[in-house]
Order: sequence, then C-alpha cells, then structure tokens
Amino acid sequence: MSKFLALIPAAGSGSRMGNELPKQYLSLNSRPMIYHAINTLYQNHWISHIFVILTPSDDEWVKYNWSEFSEKLIVLNCGGATRAESVLNGLITAKQRSLVDTNDWILVHDAARPCLTQTQLDKLINELANDKVGGLLAVPVADTLKRSNTQDRIAHTESRENLWQAQTPQMFRYDLLTKALHNTMNITDDASAVEAMGLQPKLVLSDTYNFKVTYPQDLALAELIIQKRNNP
Repeated sequence: MSKFLALIPAAGSGSRMGNELPKQYLSLNSRPMIYHAINTLYQNHWISHIFVILTPSDDEWVKYNWSEFSEKLIVLNCGGATRAESVLNGLITAKQRSLVDTNDWILVHDAARPCLTQTQLDKLINELANDKVGGLLAVPVADTLKRSNTQDRIAHTESRENLWQAQTPQMFRYDLLTKALHNTMNITDDASAVEAMGLQPKLVLSDTYNFKVTYPQDLALAELIIQKRNNP
C-alpha cells in the first residue's frame, strides 16, 4: 500500500529577507519558522514520515530541540544549490536508505509556508490519492496583472482568466517526481517539472492564508495569523 511522505527542502538562504540567518530559522511565534511547517505535517494522520533536506554545512538545525517530532522526522543533509536539486537529492537519498518506495506519494512543502492548515492538507490528499498524475494546492489569481517593459512601465495588462497562483504542498508519486526532476532542473516548483513531461497536474483549491514568507512584512503577517489560531 502506498505511503504518504512529506519532504521539506530547507537548504536555501532566503536572501530576500535581508537577514544573515537562513529564512527557515527566523523566529516566528517564538519558534524557528520551519517548526510550523513540520508541526502541521506531523499532526496529519496520513503522513508517515517527514524528510527535511538540509545543506551539509547547516549548523543551525542542532541548536533547536526537535524531539517532539522524532516519531516521523528524518533529517537528510544532502541539500543542493537550488530548490529542485535539494528535492531530487532528498528523493534519491531516501530511496538509497530504503525509506521510500517508488509508488509512494511525496508531498513537497516549503519551509516558508508556516500557515498551512490540516483542512488544506486533508483536501489535497483526498483529492489526489487516486489521481493518475498528482497536483498541488493553488488559488485563482485575483489581482490585475501588468506586464512591464525594461523601464518598469506598463507594456500591457495580462488576462487573469484561468490563472492560478501555485502553492505547496505539491503531491506526486516518487517515481514520477524523480524522473521529472532528472529531466529538467531549471524550474521553480515541482509541478513545472511534471508539466515538462507533457502531463497536467491537478489544481486543488486552497486559500491565500497559505502564502510563502518572502519579505520581512510577510513574517509579521504570519505571526498574526498563527497567534490568532493559537488563541481563538
């Protein structure tokens, strides 16, 4: 029977945050940001293990106590220079250590999406568990989109019809995702690699609370959301 396994690539620096500390370790509600992503995945009854992919030179992880997640958490120090490389290295290493089977489902989630909910996670798994391709959480684009020229002036307005903003987790079978990433590494999300194989991942409706912390103001918003959830 196929298992559901989560994978968090956490080997990046998060340079756009303007902080020397890697983004995944920035404090969020008195915890490192990655804690919140791990906690949500850990609490889900479908997910049997969580792989966290760190750079081999990471010296921050050991400064925190992760023992509450020991039943499911597996750290792999095989991160690469890009997100795609870290995901692929993690998949290969997990297979070499007999931690995953080729037909298992892999849910790749950003460490910088701390506001993922159990409702969103359950919806993703339930809608994709019998899907032939897999898919991802996403939201329809609501804002008007402008295409700029090289002088930062509007060249034209883009139609937002049928446009979606991709989120994570993105969920694909181990074998398919590994092949897709082997074929193309110049991508910003896993679904793009699967698309490059001529397949059409399914979009599973999410909401805007599952945003990615990219800039300092995003961290403040995530703090407010998590505090409200913890103190309804």
